[in-house]
Amino acid sequence: MTSGKNNERPLILVTNDDGIAAKGLKVLTEIAMQLGDVVVISTPDSQSGMSHAITIKTPLRVKTLEKRKELTRYLLNGTPVDGIKLAVNQLLNKQPDLILSGINHGANSSSSVIYSGTMAAAIEASINHIPAVGFSLLDYDADADFSHCYKPVKEMITRVLNDGLPEYICLNINIPKLNGSPIKGVKVCRQVNGYWLEEFEKRTDPHGGDYYWLTGSFYNREDGVEGTDEWALNNNFISVVPIHFDLTAYHLIDQMRNWEKLSINE
Repeated sequence: MTSGKNNERPLILVTNDDGIAAKGLKVLTEIAMQLGDVVVISTPDSQSGMSHAITIKTPLRVKTLEKRKELTRYLLNGTPVDGIKLAVNQLLNKQPDLILSGINHGANSSSSVIYSGTMAAAIEASINHIPAVGFSLLDYDADADFSHCYKPVKEMITRVLNDGLPEYICLNINIPKLNGSPIKGVKVCRQVNGYWLEEFEKRTDPHGGDYYWLTGSFYNREDGVEGTDEWALNNNFISVVPIHFDLTAYHLIDQMRNWEKLSINE
C-alpha cells in the first residue's frame, strides 16, 4: 500500500477516547501498521463522552512514549479533538493520509455519535479535509474480544485509503460483539432516530454530601426499521454510516422564510 506520493507508505494518525492503554487502540494500531506508517496520540485516562470538547484554559503537554520509523506514540493531557488538532498542526511533518479513531469499547450508533469522543476525533479530521473513520465494538469490557474485528477493519481501512471519501465526510463504523455466530456482513445505513432516556441516581458520600450518578437506557423510536444502524447491529451486521458535521436542517429553510419579515427595529 502506498500513498501515491513517491511510493511512500501512507501516514496514518490513530487516536481514541478510551485512553492510551485501551485494548481497542492497540488492536487498531496493529491493523494500521500493516497498511502505513502510524502515529498514535491518546490520553492517560478515558475521555468517553467528551464529544467535541477542546482545551482552552490549561496548556497542552505532550510526552513521546515511542519513536521509530513505522510507529510513533504520543501521550497528551487533552481531549481526542485536542489530539487531532495538535498532531496535524505541530507534531506531524505532513498532513496524514488518513485518521482513525477507536476501536471504541462500546457502541457509538444512533445519537451516541453526538456525545462520542471517538467520533468527535473523526469529525474533526473531516473538517480539516482529511479522510477519517471511527470504529466501535459493541462490548464495554476492558478486555473485550476483538478477534473478529481484524479482517473487516483492515479491509475497510484499505478501501478508504484506495478510494478516499467525499469532502467533509467521515465514517461511523460499529461492529457487533462476538456472540458465537459469524458476522453476516456489512450494511451501509443511516443513523436511527433514538435517544438516551437518562436518569440521575442520587447518592450520599461518607461525609453526608449528596452526589448524582448518570444512568439511563437507550430508546429507539424506529425499533425494527430496516436500513438503520441499530437494525443492522441487532441483526449481526457491521453498520457503516456516513457522517458530516453540517447540522443544518435544510428542509426547513424555505419553510422559515417568513422569519425574514420580522420587525426587529421597532
